Amino acid sequence: MLTQQQKDQLDWQKMGGVLPTIIQHAMSGEVLMLGYMTSESLTITEQTGKVTFYSRRRQTLWTKGETSGNYLNVVNISTDCDNDSLLILVHPIGPTCHTGTRSCFFSNGSDWSFLWQLEQLVASRKNAMPEDSYTARLYASGTKRIAQKVGEEAIETALAAMVHDREEIKNESADLIYHLLVLLQDQQVNFNDLINVLRKRHQTNMK
Repeated sequence: MLTQQQKDQLDWQKMGGVLPTIIQHAMSGEVLMLGYMTSESLTITEQTGKVTFYSRRRQTLWTKGETSGNYLNVVNISTDCDNDSLLILVHPIGPTCHTGTRSCFFSNGSDWSFLWQLEQLVASRKNAMPEDSYTARLYASGTKRIAQKVGEEAIETALAAMVHDREEIKNESADLIYHLLVLLQDQQVNFNDLINVLRKRHQTNMK
């Protein structure tokens, strides 16, 4: 969140009392929408934990999701180097765009956001019928079998590296990551948990 010093430095006058505000998915990194904030809407956003914008057309405050239920739950708020725009990381509830899509921008997201989307898809298969998908069958086979598959794919990836087969390394690594995602979901762990561990290790090593 913004410190009081950062708030005091915000350049509200540059655009007539409003700041462009970019909304970004806290997990996938995907840009979800662009809105505008006043000092009042920023205060409400910080107090409620839900993104509240200022409508320049209607000249009124509005909380995203107040009618649809598709709220934007705030994770972090930051400003840019010129203090004339805001970036808010959120956990969105449902689609962000009024058209029903995940984002207001016509984009498939970054390569990294696809990994997050894949993780969500893998997680959704936990309650699917085994005959419906390979992932559902893996879950049904139990932790031991899933762990075995991760071990098999890790060995095949290492063997591909030993013979310097780049195409095989890519294929086997993809299999390894997929099966690792299944194993993590089976153990109720997600990629964000791993990132937090890596971030803490990095911070420790940088000291």
